[in-house]
Amino acid sequence: MTEQQKTSQIANINQQIEKLREQTNEANAQIKKLIEKRNQMHEQLRKSREEINQLKAERDRLNETVKLLKQQRDAVRTQVTPIMDEVNALNEKIAELKKKLPRVSQHELQEELDAIEWKIQTTSLDLQEEKRLIENVKELEIQLSGYKKIDRQHKKIKELLAQRKTFDDQADVYHKELTELSKKSQDLHATMIEKINSMKKDKAEADNLHQAFLKTKEKNNLVYEQIRQLINQTMGLKVTIREQDQAKRREEEAKRKEEQAERTIKEQAIKEKLGSEAREKLQRGEKLSWDEFQLFMGDDAEDDSETQA
Repeated sequence: MTEQQKTSQIANINQQIEKLREQTNEANAQIKKLIEKRNQMHEQLRKSREEINQLKAERDRLNETVKLLKQQRDAVRTQVTPIMDEVNALNEKIAELKKKLPRVSQHELQEELDAIEWKIQTTSLDLQEEKRLIENVKELEIQLSGYKKIDRQHKKIKELLAQRKTFDDQADVYHKELTELSKKSQDLHATMIEKINSMKKDKAEADNLHQAFLKTKEKNNLVYEQIRQLINQTMGLKVTIREQDQAKRREEEAKRKEEQAERTIKEQAIKEKLGSEAREKLQRGEKLSWDEFQLFMGDDAEDDSETQA
């Protein structure tokens, strides 16, 4: 195969490689789309799994909350009875205290006490009068202490009743929350089932996309192998052409050196001939031209060089 034929073959191979590269570019674009769509489906599946897990966790949390609410409701009901027992006991104690109260009201006793204390603080009294008023203060404080005890019992009853109301209100809250949580749990379960079914469809689609990606990639790898083989073929041809060029240059260089050597030999023979003729002419006493003189002197210089050597 000549160099021109090899060059033409390389051009044809390059055209084939270019077409195959266009084919791989189209395949790579398709692979990219498949990967993007597959990854989108995987991301959607991941989110669906997270949502389902969250729904399940929320449902389980609601069930635990319902269980806890029932326990709290039972605890509330248990605590109401001792509260009412204590309220009844306090009411009985108040009834006993009322029997010992004076006929004067608490307000009147307090006004009288305040008036005496003011008088003691602001009026100049003799010793006897001051002692009498102090005794009156003690007596009034004793009488008021009964009312104060009753007030404390009423306050405690009020606190207990408020506590009971808190428990009752909490029981109502528990009941309402139980109802709401039960409805929410049912809704969560329905949503979870719906998402599970949707996720199954998405997974099937993602699997199909992955299979399509693998097939396209496998086909593309075969095309890449064809390109590799063609590139190796062109490289082999280029190496052959380069070797042929180098061999040709070496051959031409050898031929040039050979021709140069032949020319040198011929020139040397001519020089020797002309030098010999000039020597003979000089021996005959004939006049030499400048060129002949140079040839003659050149021969003598060479003879001297050979003699010194």
